[in-house]
Amino acid sequence: MATIKIKQIGSPIRRQESQRKILIGLGLNKMHKIVERQDTPEVRGAIAKIPHLVQVID
Repeated sequence: MATIKIKQIGSPIRRQESQRKILIGLGLNKMHKIVERQDTPEVRGAIAKIPHLVQVID
C-alpha cells in the first residue's frame, strides 16, 4: 500500500481538544515534525479535519 508523508505546519496551542487528539493520532505533536503513514481513507479523513495544521508532502 502507498504511503504519504505528513508535516505539521501549525501549532496545537489554542486549538480545540479534538484537533489536538487528531494530531496525536497521526503521530504528530511538535511543529515541523514529519511522519510517514499508509494512504488509507482513515488517514485522509484525519488530514481533512485539520488542513490548517498539516501538509501532505509528496
